[in-house]
Amino acid sequence: MMNNSQLFVSDMDGTLLRSGGVLSQCSRQGLADLLAAGVRFTVASARAWAEMTPILGDLPLQLPVIAVNGAYLTDYATGRHLVINHLDKDLAAAVYGDILNAALLPFVVAHHGGEDCLYWEKLINPEMQWYHDMLEMHNDARLRPIGRLRDALARTVIAFAVMGPKGNVCGLAERLAAEYPGLLESFLFENPYSPGHWWLTIHDRKACKSIALRELLEIEGIRPEQLTVFGDHINDIKMFQLAGRAVAVANAEDCVKQHADQIIASNDDDAVVDYIQRHFQRI
Repeated sequence: MMNNSQLFVSDMDGTLLRSGGVLSQCSRQGLADLLAAGVRFTVASARAWAEMTPILGDLPLQLPVIAVNGAYLTDYATGRHLVINHLDKDLAAAVYGDILNAALLPFVVAHHGGEDCLYWEKLINPEMQWYHDMLEMHNDARLRPIGRLRDALARTVIAFAVMGPKGNVCGLAERLAAEYPGLLESFLFENPYSPGHWWLTIHDRKACKSIALRELLEIEGIRPEQLTVFGDHINDIKMFQLAGRAVAVANAEDCVKQHADQIIASNDDDAVVDYIQRHFQRI
């Protein structure tokens, strides 16, 4: 058995996964071997659990995964949520109104009746259509068409996923930051798998990868200095600030690299798994 006092946590898209959004066979086999040897490893992603499992498959992840940017801390094998960080109902209703005023319409990420749901009313732009079609192609059971999207606000709202033209989406991001300082955790980005498509994900302030990671550290009895994290995107920076060692892949955004202790090869070079394997070869 390897020394398992260390915890390794990796972002998925752009970090652990290759540019096509897939886990290479090399990384898959490497992770399987590391996990079998007792290495503590898990992922922290903007993806929902239902979007992780088709990619990670039957990897024997024993530790909870961090999903939807920290909105969920979830048992990987069963999909059971150990922690749910949701939006306050009044705040969700106010944000929904702002989204409509920006001439946009969101997907509503919600939890209802013990199930994860992704409600949508209309696909009003190519960006929304792309996302819907990708989920439908993968038979994502969360997709729930609803006659009146506002009715979804009666559920436990986890997040809003907003996508559309750059001007509308960026303008909305600016307005939300001004109107709700300290209340929201939002991420604005260009869809890496469909260039030109702009996205804004809107969460409660507690739905943050770093906060979920702190909860995981407490559960597992691991100190921050024993934690190594890997990332590439702005939503990984707070994890970098928490960890004893922060590692950016070569393709990471410049602002992320500035917070890294080390920069390794790119996601397309299976750099995360290679780093962990080399770590244990050195000790």
